[in-house]
Amino acid sequence: MVRSVTNLGRTGAYDWLMQRVSAVVLALYTLFLTGFVLGSSDLDYAQWAGLFDQMWMRIFSLLALISLGIHSWVGLWTITTDYIKPTALRFVVQAGCGLIMFVYLVWGVEILWGL
Repeated sequence: MVRSVTNLGRTGAYDWLMQRVSAVVLALYTLFLTGFVLGSSDLDYAQWAGLFDQMWMRIFSLLALISLGIHSWVGLWTITTDYIKPTALRFVVQAGCGLIMFVYLVWGVEILWGL
């Protein structure tokens, strides 16, 4: 069996599944927030803060944040693998994207949980 070392041992089927699952989570999160904003007349800070003070919303937001990281990583990995042929340049671009995604994930957790 031939294994590619550039995708950290994942298979194409695994990437496909993770892309689809993360897209569903992001779609549900977007629909929920859109419904909340449109369904709340005279939305103010207290209502918005009250929504995000609830534990289920924080967990849902964290799941959406992780899904965003997974979805963007699979997409960016695919694009960089297809279009950036020099291995060193591709590695630098992928490492930069990974670092940025990690920083955004940590920042999002800090915002959600106040750590």
